[in-house]
Amino acid sequence: MSHLNLLMVIFALVSILGLVGTIQAIRQKAILGVLFNFAAFAVFGWFVFMTIKDQGFPPSLH
Repeated sequence: MSHLNLLMVIFALVSILGLVGTIQAIRQKAILGVLFNFAAFAVFGWFVFMTIKDQGFPPSLH
């Protein structure tokens, strides 16, 4: 397994946990929690999405 593939899986897990945390923070009405969890979800999710779009899954080696 290449390093980029492993990093992409870890970032995808962080993104999923950010989404779960956002939902929980909304339920608890914690504004700062919503902000930071959504930011983590957006940044890491965007990285995973663009990596899959650019290189496919599993990523192709050049």
